[in-house]
Amino acid sequence: MSDPHAPAPQSEAAPAPQSEDYSATVLGSHWFSGPPPPADAAPDRVEGDLLRFGPGVTAALPAPFPVAAAPAPPRRRGGGWRRYTLAAVVLAGVLAYLGWQRFGPAVEVREVAVRTDPRGPGCDAAADVVAVVRTNGRPGTLKYRWLRSDGTRSEELTEPVPGGRREATLHLMWTFRGTGTYPARAELQLLSPAGPTAAAEFTYTCPR
Repeated sequence: MSDPHAPAPQSEAAPAPQSEDYSATVLGSHWFSGPPPPADAAPDRVEGDLLRFGPGVTAALPAPFPVAAAPAPPRRRGGGWRRYTLAAVVLAGVLAYLGWQRFGPAVEVREVAVRTDPRGPGCDAAADVVAVVRTNGRPGTLKYRWLRSDGTRSEELTEPVPGGRREATLHLMWTFRGTGTYPARAELQLLSPAGPTAAAEFTYTCPR
């Protein structure tokens, strides 16, 4: 017969887990973000200042070592400046040449020579007196007149000279009539630009 004052027997409870990571009220952080990566594990990828470990892990962990972005390649300087400078120099040269052609020194006379057939023309014919004026090659206009030994002179005549042309040819047609002999002289007088004078002599002869 049992003793009524003996303590009632208690049912045996299940032994509590002995794991240090277990808590009935607090769950370890690995239940949410997984176990921390090993100290020597290499990151899967580097995104700015964040290291990503493993798929699906979203926790941002500080990098165990400084992460420096790759330096940008050095920018070449001076290339565009050189191109623009070369183009400017070429353009300035072209403009200077055109300006020199148009506004540079005027035409200058270097030499004058006058010639004709010294035997003169035949009866009632004309003598062709030719003057060759050599210049400096600049464009301009020659102003001149012819002086004849019979006391007549031509009006002021002009001859345009294009740039690059260093020689101008001027003609005087002197017509004779009648019989006899006449010693003639034709002289070229340059008015502008000033230059040396030159003359040619010949004899008109008509015996009949």
